[in-house]
Amino acid sequence: MVQFSSAFCQPCRATRRTLAEVAAMVDGVAHVEVDAEERLALVRELRIERTPTVLVLDAGGAVVRRAEGQPRRADVIAALGQAV
Repeated sequence: MVQFSSAFCQPCRATRRTLAEVAAMVDGVAHVEVDAEERLALVRELRIERTPTVLVLDAGGAVVRRAEGQPRRADVIAALGQAV
């Protein structure tokens, strides 16, 4: 799971906690957070329009799910089900 965040984004903090908890529960899943302000070229390339934005990738690195805003834990787990 790749999370795009910004420094003063309150929902980003809650998203970080949720994704870290889910990643700890599911074997083989990692949570990586990217500072959107530091990686503007990547943000543009992936068309990230707001933070938090979460990309769920499969084992090959393809995006299988994309969500903007703070996700619910159940939605994150369901998205991982599609990726595995």
